[in-house]
Amino acid sequence: MRFDLKIIQNWIAQHSRILDLGCGDGTLLERLRDEKGAQGYGLEIGADEISACIAKGLNVIEQDLDRGLGNFADNSFDTVMMTQALQTMTYPHKVLDEMLRVGKECIVTFPNFGHWKARLHLLIHGRMPVSDLLPWEWYDTPNIHFCTCKDFEDLCSENGIIILQRQVISERSFKILTQLLPNLFGDTAIYRLTRSIL
Repeated sequence: MRFDLKIIQNWIAQHSRILDLGCGDGTLLERLRDEKGAQGYGLEIGADEISACIAKGLNVIEQDLDRGLGNFADNSFDTVMMTQALQTMTYPHKVLDEMLRVGKECIVTFPNFGHWKARLHLLIHGRMPVSDLLPWEWYDTPNIHFCTCKDFEDLCSENGIIILQRQVISERSFKILTQLLPNLFGDTAIYRLTRSIL
């Protein structure tokens, strides 16, 4: 299981109602069901991923997330999750709004484009980086909105979103540096959010 998914699992309360957006093959949803007694749905657009979810006995709905979550009522879920997919959305800020409409909280993870390797690659090569975390060329990447931790936190601040928890990780090294300078040394950002009460 990916390291960011392990952290998310620790943030989910027992017997939560969850919605997993872009759930992939259902790895996280299955783990939460089996180990936390969580109930809910996965939303996915890929046929192979949907088949994998069904084979695991998961509730999955085929849905394009860019079209919103209008089929779900306000506060239908305790937590709405989206891992490594926010940067693929046409309007990530609208997706966040929808996540916080249908869920009391949301958890998102995304690659931190402010990571030192990305900066160094751009400086030296003058080209968009290709790495284990971002393995596509600029012209065929599903990622259309790269952001840094600072960019994301500014978006939250501007839109009245409260950051309940944040963990920025680097799976390789620099654990202490990642804690001290997360925007520079973290390659994956994990945020737990809620909507401020006006």
